[in-house]
Amino acid sequence: MSSSMVSVVACMSAVCENGAKKDFFGFSKHNCKVGVGNKKKIRCVLAKFQYSKTCNGLSFCNSCLVSNGFCSVDGWRSGHPGCWKSKFSGSAQQGGIRATAVPPVMEGEGTSKKKPPTKKRRVVVTGMDVITPNGQDPDVFYENLLQGISGISEIESFDCSQFPTRIAGEIKSLSTAGWIAPKLSKRMDKFMLYALTAGKKALLDGGITEDVMKELNKARCGVLIGSGMGGMKIFSDAIESLRISYKKMNPFCIPFATTNMGSAMLAMDLGWMGPTYSISTACATSNFCILSAANHIIKGEADMMLSGGSEAVIEPVGLGGFVACRALSQRNNEPTKASRPWDSNRDGFVMGEGAGVLLLEELEHAKRRGATIYAEFLGGSFTCDAHHMTEPHPEGAGVILCIEKALAQSGVSREDVNYINAHGTSTPAGDLKEYQAIVHCFGQNPELRVNSTKSMIGHMLGAAGAVEAVATIQAIRTGWVHPNINLDNPDKGVDTNLLVGSKKERLDIKVAISNSFGFGGHNSSILFAPYK
Repeated sequence: MSSSMVSVVACMSAVCENGAKKDFFGFSKHNCKVGVGNKKKIRCVLAKFQYSKTCNGLSFCNSCLVSNGFCSVDGWRSGHPGCWKSKFSGSAQQGGIRATAVPPVMEGEGTSKKKPPTKKRRVVVTGMDVITPNGQDPDVFYENLLQGISGISEIESFDCSQFPTRIAGEIKSLSTAGWIAPKLSKRMDKFMLYALTAGKKALLDGGITEDVMKELNKARCGVLIGSGMGGMKIFSDAIESLRISYKKMNPFCIPFATTNMGSAMLAMDLGWMGPTYSISTACATSNFCILSAANHIIKGEADMMLSGGSEAVIEPVGLGGFVACRALSQRNNEPTKASRPWDSNRDGFVMGEGAGVLLLEELEHAKRRGATIYAEFLGGSFTCDAHHMTEPHPEGAGVILCIEKALAQSGVSREDVNYINAHGTSTPAGDLKEYQAIVHCFGQNPELRVNSTKSMIGHMLGAAGAVEAVATIQAIRTGWVHPNINLDNPDKGVDTNLLVGSKKERLDIKVAISNSFGFGGHNSSILFAPYK
């Protein structure tokens, strides 16, 4: 029996609408007299297959009449893509049975009545929080950015004296009191501590008190907080324990190392049963999570989503790995000047750590509970360079495609975009390629201003996009965009009229874009605007 024959037989329903007997293949046997041009159709309820008995060489398809009783499957030579030729069909002249795959018949199918257009659900930001090297509150964080204060310093959490890079955007201290149970706080990897703390603080910022929480439909609330690297510290500690004996290994080393566990533990704490998972696309992780979370709301699968990213890789394996990639700055004597996007003297990015979380909510849901709306999420896009593991596409093709798709998906004119929070990592190749892509897409807009938050907090990898989304929303709220620090000698070919200078600038933002790109060629652009 051929494979196609097997697949059809396996899918056939055991019950036919008229209760007819089945033949060897599960088809119904009918003893009906068929005249020229007449046809008897029997449709199985479960299989959704249509088969007909014909005569005089005439066989009917779903929506067409095909002479000679057969439709060709190879190359659809018959020109009737709705038809499928069963390899075990008999000839029409002999009254053979023909099986044709057809779409399921739904209630009311075939009527001329059209469904009314569905109004698109709008998504707004009603809460947010950050844990960063220069602030663990959105307002403190953004005020430090506006003042040009860097959070980059010497690494203190372990002895890195033997490493060529000894600086990072390190979280020096974090209090989880009141946010995470003490026992869990001692066991969890830092990326989870950051995610849970920032997530709960974002809820509080969004006005989700205990009383409000009781009124929420928790089946329509979800968590999508990603991480590029997950629990690297807890896993590397487990490897060290294994050198002694497997019996010394932490029983939590596997679950607490996986990137999804931050979202999962937060959902458990809150009792939220909606879409909950994580995405890991290296340094583009947060934007992927934010856009995916918004799409759950748009599609009606959720009313509220906590989304963003968390990262904690400032530990020996993380530092050593990026040193081996030759990706990090070695400006150890001037930590605050090490991250310098678009400056000709940049020598690599500076690692950062922390978390950023947004509370995304369906507009009408937010209005009903009287929430404060910070900004509206307009949409975004993902693309892949399909070029190299770590190097950007030489022509910026993936980034250009990503920005253009994001604009199209959001229904935004490029002339309306007047602020871009760039990926801008301070790497020799990446900064220039992104700049060129921006000029390609928006070069004729004299109002456009571009900056990079990483000049002050370093590159927070999987958490970068979420933290920069908070900076973008704060720019919309305050009407101020933060400076690009350390831009002393701009790269050749970089127009400084496009870039924010060394001081904050006043800007009435119409539409803002936040870019994030990651190893593997992952590109993402998301759009925010003032809520109107």
